[in-house]
Amino acid sequence: MNLVTIEHLSKSYTERLLFDDASFSINEGEKVGLLGINGTGKSTLLKILAGLEEPDEGSVARRRNLYIRYLPQIPEFKEGDTVLESIMRDNEKESHYSSRDEMQVEAKSMLNELGITDHDAKMETLSGGQRKRVALASVLMSRAELLILDEPTNHLDSGMAAWPEEYLRNFKGALLMITHDRYFLDSVVKRIVELDKGKFYNYQGGYQSFLTLKAERLDMTEAAERKRQSILRMELQWMQRGARARSTKQKAHIQRYEELQERKGPEYDRNVELESIASRLGRTTVEVKDLCKSYGDKVLIKDFSYIFLKNDRVGIIGPNGSGKSTLMKIIVGLVQPDAGSVEIGQTVKIGYFSQENEAMDENMKVIDYIKDVAEYIKTKDGSVSAGQMLERFLFPPSVQYTTISRLSGGEKRRLYLLRILISAPNVILLDEPANFLDIQTLTILEDYLDTFPGIVITVSHDRYFLDRVVNRIFAFEGQGKITQYEGGFTDYQRTLGKRTEDEESIEKKGSAVQTKAVPNQSANKGNWKDTKNIPKKKKLTFKEQKDWETIEDEIAGLEAAIGKLDQEMAGVASDYTRLNELMAEKEAREKELEEKMDRWMYLNEVIEEIKAQE
Repeated sequence: MNLVTIEHLSKSYTERLLFDDASFSINEGEKVGLLGINGTGKSTLLKILAGLEEPDEGSVARRRNLYIRYLPQIPEFKEGDTVLESIMRDNEKESHYSSRDEMQVEAKSMLNELGITDHDAKMETLSGGQRKRVALASVLMSRAELLILDEPTNHLDSGMAAWPEEYLRNFKGALLMITHDRYFLDSVVKRIVELDKGKFYNYQGGYQSFLTLKAERLDMTEAAERKRQSILRMELQWMQRGARARSTKQKAHIQRYEELQERKGPEYDRNVELESIASRLGRTTVEVKDLCKSYGDKVLIKDFSYIFLKNDRVGIIGPNGSGKSTLMKIIVGLVQPDAGSVEIGQTVKIGYFSQENEAMDENMKVIDYIKDVAEYIKTKDGSVSAGQMLERFLFPPSVQYTTISRLSGGEKRRLYLLRILISAPNVILLDEPANFLDIQTLTILEDYLDTFPGIVITVSHDRYFLDRVVNRIFAFEGQGKITQYEGGFTDYQRTLGKRTEDEESIEKKGSAVQTKAVPNQSANKGNWKDTKNIPKKKKLTFKEQKDWETIEDEIAGLEAAIGKLDQEMAGVASDYTRLNELMAEKEAREKELEEKMDRWMYLNEVIEEIKAQE
């Protein structure tokens, strides 16, 4: 049975057409995910379905007495309310609670699951993320027949996301939600609706099924267009034979040609186009040493040290408020540590995509916001103007000369990302990039980072993004402890699960041993318990030993080759073709030399440590 049906929907926002004669429906108990590029009207559709906005044309039919609860992207609250008061007020008409006390117990339980433990805190004192989680808890307390959720997973860390994921999977009512969390989509929804160029496309299944079915749809569309073009060419040949030949044919033949000619071909998806734009990164990168940071009695970071290597891909995870963003801000220089230091190499150019947009002048034109950084951007294909780069980022000329205030929240994030990337950073810091970025933009960003020749450090709760991008995890584990794990998020979970199992196994063994007599450890110096904490002497591996034996000769050879190339370049100054070839070869040799020098410095340090042990 249909709960909501939209027919012949049309809606424009300023000069932008969002929906064009589109139709859409949700059935009882259905769980639907809504996808589309930011700015295409996803949030507007949710508001129309919730009855908060009216379409320009078309009808919206809701089942009689349908109970809908709506979670906006940015919720609003009554000033002066505490967290608990706000939730109780929002749910005072919920009749499934036997008493106010029962409702209060349920509210506190849900808030705790979402990391909100101070139930008496004033709403205006909470961060945007905390306010969103309070609003989510309030909506989930209801027994609505249809939940409409706009980005419910924003501001949820990976541990927190598991609870609403399980809750919504078992929810008996219908669900329509916008989310960037691809694992969440795959787990919860049974149908995905894509909003593309004002039309709705339906795909049965979760995110994986969506990818497969969309590819099939596009293949069929392309095949139909190829057939149309083939027929059109044949008809064109006939039309061009002349008046005498045409007179022998039926009028229907001519009409067929005219119809084929007038028929529009398919409009293909516009994707964000990104190219690796980066400055050269020298030998010294970013080194953090013995960092400590506390706020009051809360220890966020304690004695943390790490040297970021070229091409490092590091993901930072942990509960909300644990210090992840603080670490990013310390690296950038926006927050000072209580102790320790951050050394930034001279060639390091940081691009910092913060969790909150930088202060944008809402009255500034979109193109001027980009021109503030650069009017022309160097790419591998040459210089690209600010306007052209904006077009690649799905900002057409009609939008470029409008003010930033007229952009959607997601479009502002995309614009902010573009401004950072065109500055050609060689170290990119991404603080919750998945918040308010659509899946298509995230996918392109992931592809961009695959070829980015620099360091990537990201704080993210998006499990899919972490698995896709990073190869090392820094986990905030409380009391300032930051533990390093190799691999992506799934690898981290697997390692953590194994560690928990091992700890439980050791604990069980320890309990069994306690019932037995403990041997005299001083008399048993061969016991592993006495020696396990003795550090093993460091030594060169077989490969390191072989490298050390030949590396100085290799460096000398490269230096000689570069010198020879310099001499040859001086002799062919007028031969531009040969000169360019030699310059490219020299650049390759210099890059190889730099890598060898980095390797030599590392091996030298290891050898010094070995000597210190002797």
